[in-house]
Amino acid sequence: MTETLDTATAPAAARRPDRQAAYRSRRTFAIISHPDAGKTTLTEKLLLASGAIRMAGHVRARGEQRRTRSDWMEIEQKRGISVTSSVMTFERDGLTFNLLDTPGHADFSEDTYRTLTAVDSAIMVIDVAKGIESQTLKLFEVCRLRDIPIITFVNKVDREGRDPLELLDEIASTLALDVAPVLWPLGMGVDFKGCIDLAAHRLIGSNGAPGRPISADIDALSRDTELMADPNAARSVEELQLAAAALPRFDIDAYRAGHMTPILFGSALKGIGVAELLRAVAEWAPPPAPQPAKPEPVAPGDPDVTGFVFKVQANMDRNHRDRVAFVRLCSGIFARGMKLRNVRAGRDLAISNPMFFFAQDRETVDEAVAGDVIGIPNHGTLSVGDTLTSGREVRFTGIPNFAPEIIRRVRLSDAIKAKQLAKALGDLAEEGVTQVFRPMIGADWIVGVVGPLQLDVLGTRIEAEYGVPVGFEPIGYDTARWVASADPAELKRFIALNRANMGEDRYGDPVFFAASAWALQRAEKNAPAIRFLATREMG
Repeated sequence: MTETLDTATAPAAARRPDRQAAYRSRRTFAIISHPDAGKTTLTEKLLLASGAIRMAGHVRARGEQRRTRSDWMEIEQKRGISVTSSVMTFERDGLTFNLLDTPGHADFSEDTYRTLTAVDSAIMVIDVAKGIESQTLKLFEVCRLRDIPIITFVNKVDREGRDPLELLDEIASTLALDVAPVLWPLGMGVDFKGCIDLAAHRLIGSNGAPGRPISADIDALSRDTELMADPNAARSVEELQLAAAALPRFDIDAYRAGHMTPILFGSALKGIGVAELLRAVAEWAPPPAPQPAKPEPVAPGDPDVTGFVFKVQANMDRNHRDRVAFVRLCSGIFARGMKLRNVRAGRDLAISNPMFFFAQDRETVDEAVAGDVIGIPNHGTLSVGDTLTSGREVRFTGIPNFAPEIIRRVRLSDAIKAKQLAKALGDLAEEGVTQVFRPMIGADWIVGVVGPLQLDVLGTRIEAEYGVPVGFEPIGYDTARWVASADPAELKRFIALNRANMGEDRYGDPVFFAASAWALQRAEKNAPAIRFLATREMG
């Protein structure tokens, strides 16, 4: 690591893609983390560093600064948590960034998993005091399954935390990745003096401002008398030299292949390292890549316009009860007014009012290319997993649907509002986060969620957005599985024998409810011709 890092790519401003290859100027990325690692605050500061906003909010602040852009829902602002993914599109230095802020809480992991199918890279935020936490590890594994390259931002260096060398070792061993420090802290907590920017060969002040140039040779830093005059900085330089001797140099090809993660230490709250992180995304994160699909992957340079729905959000504008489908474009040049075919439904859809998003705010878009995320207003015609195409029929794969871990009966206190409840459950099920079932025997609505906080949010949203107070009560089921069989007669026979424990999802597909893990194992043993599915692809 004694050599420069600026051979990785040419400056962003030097790239001048022609119209057909405009996708090369796109950087579509997600920010992932464990709750409270500082993900939403980092999102705000990235937007501030890009010039997209004038004042950053953060989740622990008060007053005007409390209003983060990415956490736009009322329940998010009240509780200080992200409960839904949000999309923010902005431009800087000739590049278009599509930033997808994801929920960190495990109860909303389904939304995050699906959002990760729509990005080309990710920023993983780690708390300097806590290291890699359980949800971070789960999200990393999802990224690894899709070969998504990751930049790691070790946050909160302005507070007391763990030794940087110890954190590097944990990241490398836990994630089985090569690590390459790019922004190195000088001290930590009360002793924090700034950072060494190894890519730009300069110091970063304790306030995040760029400082004086330094030698590109890490070994020569110990001869920098001004830097070494501070004991804490001197100790940090020694640790950096140890890291440089033991670790490989940053290699952009290894990073883009998912084998290496560059490490930046900083503080989202204080804006330290944020501009450098944005530069890293601009210069190193990959442009759109081929997307997995059947019958074959779709390359971003293909002339046909294609895309898939990875998220549907109900009631972004509560006054109009709107539903917006978020579409990741995968190829071609999309133009406003274009007709795209919904492969699942087998019908054409005229896209007359496509939108770019900045969290809740939106603007009409006339043209978009592969890598862009556009919003399409719709009234139940688009669902999560749907493929859209202007030409040959393809179907994008790898968009997951998960069996719920908590199953409850919906209790409606006012029977007059049964119709409103049906609409509320239908709308929210379209978002792909809440499973909604109707039992084959009985008329009750059944909902399934991943975690208890998700259930709490569901009840709050139904009452706030639809005016329907509801409760949830146990129904005696512990788990649910979709059932399928290569032999339709066997499936029909299984449903007939287990009708009391059967339901249908919103698509009419059969679902088996089990009272316990033992009951599920017994059903599997008694029906070897039936497949019990905990996950399945959507679309």
